[in-house]
Amino acid sequence: MTIPFDEQCKLNAARMASSQDINDLTMDWICKTALHKYTYNFKWLGRPIIQFPQDMFAMQEIIWDIRPDLIVETGIAHGGSLIFYASMMELLGDDGVVVGIDIDIRKHNRTEIENHRMFSRISMIEGSSVDAAVVKEVYRLAEGKKKVMVALDSNHTHEHVLRELQKYSPLVKKGSYIVVFDTIIESMPIDSFPDRPWNKGNNPMTAVHEFLKSTDRFVVDKETENKLLITVAPMGYLKCIKD
Repeated sequence: MTIPFDEQCKLNAARMASSQDINDLTMDWICKTALHKYTYNFKWLGRPIIQFPQDMFAMQEIIWDIRPDLIVETGIAHGGSLIFYASMMELLGDDGVVVGIDIDIRKHNRTEIENHRMFSRISMIEGSSVDAAVVKEVYRLAEGKKKVMVALDSNHTHEHVLRELQKYSPLVKKGSYIVVFDTIIESMPIDSFPDRPWNKGNNPMTAVHEFLKSTDRFVVDKETENKLLITVAPMGYLKCIKD
């Protein structure tokens, strides 16, 4: 009996993910390349994206499958991922838009984003993603949207990410996703972020664990994680399974 292609891919990915040798090699590679700022090497349509290409490939698959009409991203930086999401909306061909939030949108980054050909699908909000006024504005922009997807990539402390999850998860309905980036921090050496407030025990992964204890609406999409292997978001692809 021939196994359908998609099912065979899932089986292959599950076997890879269950291999301790492969997982050890993957983690060793991630830790060693982090010393050289590997994620800073890439651009999307001219803007630095500061992500693993593997994760962006997964985001492309998810966006194409679920066809969101709004993507909310916390953390803008240089704007590469904001442009990426806007370009995916353009490819979908519908009226989808993207909202980016950052506590400090630097002038040169704002200028480059506003001058980009994808800017017609982008709105930006400057302020903390957990500030009440910012959250209220996001909910206003989400009015009338049928399918919202959320990507969390701002302050990576446990408290901040947990608050983001609590505040933005109600926007996400059955079949859509919240993607929590940089959960990998929990698996990195303890001295990996000497100038940052996050570390082992205080990061997006610990926030995800606590969030999942409080809800039955979201589950970890292990199929996505299994096939990626190289990802900054282990246990971070959260699929909504009920409204």
